[in-house]
Amino acid sequence: MVGAGLAGLCTALHLLGAGRRVTVVEREAHPGGRAGRLDLGTAGGTYRVDTGPTVLTMPELLDEALAAVGSSVAERLDLVRLDPAYHARFADGSAIAVHTDPEAMEAEVRAVCGPAEAEGYRRLRTWLTDLYRAEIDTFIGANLDSPFSLVGPDLARLGALGGFGRLGPRIARFLSDERLQRIFSFQALYAGLPPDRALGAYGVIAYMDTIAGVWFPRGGMRAIGDALAAAAADAGAEFLYEREVTGLERGPGRVTAVRHAGPDRGATERLACDAVVLTPDLPVVHRLLGRAPRRPVPLRWSPSAVVLHLGVRNTPDLGHHTISFGAAWERTFAEIVDEGRLMSDPSLLLTRPTATDPGLAPPDRDLLFVLAPCPNTDRAPLAWDSIGPAYRDELLAVLDRRGLPVGEIEVSRVVTPADWAAQGLGAGTPFSLAHTVAQTGPFRPRNLPRGWENVVLAGCGTTPGVGIPPVVLSGRLAAERITGVRGPRRARTPSVRAWAPT
Repeated sequence: MVGAGLAGLCTALHLLGAGRRVTVVEREAHPGGRAGRLDLGTAGGTYRVDTGPTVLTMPELLDEALAAVGSSVAERLDLVRLDPAYHARFADGSAIAVHTDPEAMEAEVRAVCGPAEAEGYRRLRTWLTDLYRAEIDTFIGANLDSPFSLVGPDLARLGALGGFGRLGPRIARFLSDERLQRIFSFQALYAGLPPDRALGAYGVIAYMDTIAGVWFPRGGMRAIGDALAAAAADAGAEFLYEREVTGLERGPGRVTAVRHAGPDRGATERLACDAVVLTPDLPVVHRLLGRAPRRPVPLRWSPSAVVLHLGVRNTPDLGHHTISFGAAWERTFAEIVDEGRLMSDPSLLLTRPTATDPGLAPPDRDLLFVLAPCPNTDRAPLAWDSIGPAYRDELLAVLDRRGLPVGEIEVSRVVTPADWAAQGLGAGTPFSLAHTVAQTGPFRPRNLPRGWENVVLAGCGTTPGVGIPPVVLSGRLAAERITGVRGPRRARTPSVRAWAPT
């Protein structure tokens, strides 16, 4: 196993459950992969920063991976369900709390937007749930070897639901209020596309965010990687941390061994293998395999992001997740996707994990995460060394003008596309390949690279795609490629209800 990110850890758990021997080689000193960590020490104490994803949905998928070795989320993690899942704030001064409970959200929509929109929300909720049920087994939770793998009743059902139309217009059929349209379609950017270009099928991301629920593990998102790795180690996996894979020994159509070295690239060691699972981003995978596969359409990468990590005093009383929408919408997507420019009127995600777990910061302090979508390095090779600090100040000024001052900054870090690129991420984006039609389902890079009998891929660059739920599922799908045994079909609706909201 190359990489101890969430995909690699879930692959390891499923393989261990099938009786396989697993060794995981990881270049960092800890598990988690893109769900990384950064400890920022100050005189008053330490800020425990999550450097990767901040939104956890569908924790029952983690439960499925842990169950492969006889463990569970309840045993390994302390999850808190967030209610509201988000606080949405708009340029006109209005605000909407996004609840996943249907009655609470209907009441919120009725109070802010009126009774017609409340009825539209109910119909939208039904549509999003139907999308999830049509997609989870066939399109998301299964290995697809060709477009013919999709043929079946779920394909017809998805077509009838409008899954092959465009997401933005489909949402507008249910909701006329532009604020609500944004709340239920901004998730398309996670898939690398504006809502008006994303397939309606990607409404399933809005289902995960706004219906299935948003969660947070006490101890931070890093606790997920720690929990999965501990379960794998308890089940017999061997972990080799601070060892970077430098090459693969190859025979005819097979990888026979993995070569790895320590941080100083000295003392290269050889690890023989019967099969290898590669979880790094595709540029690293292609380098290790010695070539990139030929494709009729070049790979297209998602937009990137600038992230501010801030340790602060006297922050406003923000909820866990706040989305600050600018007045612009379509223009924003045109700037970052088409024109390769920074947003002139940015929409931003603010996360305050200390709202749920104060222990992530020193006493009387808060930890803030500000995410601003931006062009990737292919679309706009900007001079981030000089632009980054200035853009940080600009984003802080935007928040201040919108009545969201961050407080007194004690310590900060800025992460730009240049930093993502330095980690080996394609086009300097943490969101990997965009989910265009040519990179969706069976058209996405397969988890079985052509020409290799015993190499399997996992992670967001292969099927099913980007985000914690797809990445976790990619681990099960990779394990199934090796064992030849398909795991259990997913439940038609999420069943995780063990953790009450607080």
